[in-house]
Formats: sequence, C-alpha cells, structure tokens
Amino acid sequence: MFLSGGLYAITAGEEVISATRAALAGGARLLQYRDKSDDSARRLAEAKALAALCREAGIPFLINDDIALARVVGADGVHLGRDDAAIDEARAILGANAIIGVSCYADLARAARLAAAGADYLAFGRFFPSRSKPDATPAPLAVLREARARFDLPLVAIGGITPENGATLIDAGADYLAVIDALFGQPDPRAAARAFQPLFHRSAR
Repeated sequence: MFLSGGLYAITAGEEVISATRAALAGGARLLQYRDKSDDSARRLAEAKALAALCREAGIPFLINDDIALARVVGADGVHLGRDDAAIDEARAILGANAIIGVSCYADLARAARLAAAGADYLAFGRFFPSRSKPDATPAPLAVLREARARFDLPLVAIGGITPENGATLIDAGADYLAVIDALFGQPDPRAAARAFQPLFHRSAR
C-alpha cells in the first residue's frame, strides 16, 4: 500500500474532513492526521472519518505521534518525531506491516540510526520558511542529496513547500513533498493539491 512518491498531505485547520476529501480528490497520495490538541473525543471522531476517507481513496493514512489512536482507528501507521515513541514500541503495538515514518530534521546521523531501527521513510526539513513551524531549524538541500545517496528508503521533504519551489526538492532526492499550509491553508484544497501534480510527472531526475 505504501506508494512510491507524491504529495503528502498533513492536516491542519478546523474543516479537516472536507478539506481532506478535497485534497485527496486533487491527488494527495499519503495523509497524516496531525492534531496536538487535548480534545480526545474530537480527535477520535476525526481520525475515524479520515481513516475511512483514505481507505476509500486507497491511500495510506498515518497519525502523528499517537500510537494508541492509530491502533484504535486502524490507521496504516504513525509518524514519529524527536520526542515521540521509539520505532520498536510503535511496531510492537501496530504490527509488522505498519508504516512508521520518522522526522530526521537535518540530521543524517539520526537518519542512519532510525533507518537501521526499521523506519519506513525518512523525513527531512524544514527547507523553506514555514508558517506551520516558523521556528524549525532550516535544512539545506545538501541533506536530501546525501540522504538519497546513502539510504534506500523513501525520502520526505517538509517545510514551506509550494508548487513553485517543490521541484528543487524532488531534484535533490525527495520522493514525497509533505505539505500543510499550501493545502489546508488554501481556500480550495483540491485545486491546491492539483497544482502540485505536475512536479511528480516531470521527466525522471
């Protein structure tokens, strides 16, 4: 079920379900539910609805850092950051076939450790100024190029990505472009997702 690349949508905002439906219709190929609030009832309801949308669309559905929620709603996996659970803990709870992605920031040594620990993809960034994470440490394109040379895993780029700047990341080695504001911060997420599609249909890098 894990695809070879494309637009990686990460949720934000209040109209999550309708916006996600639109983003999937526009061509998003991977979805991560990211909600750091304490409203567990709403998070459960939204995660269930998003899991159903992704099953219908035939794309993987991941949840940011909440392994228990991922298990309850039958998500395909989780995305883990620096302060989240370890890969082996997530694997023990979610099973051998779960997709477990990890944030590597601009740290290739961390990426090597997590790849050896069984990560299914490595995410790097932020590459451009980001409204979602304005204080995140910048990552240079050289990190992606080195990661492409070193790791035989899908690579995800994140941070301020738009249809105008995404091509440089794909050329540097990114398989997925992870997008928050350029999808969920737009009035028409379907059109916003469609605007990314030509980046993934260019001639091979």
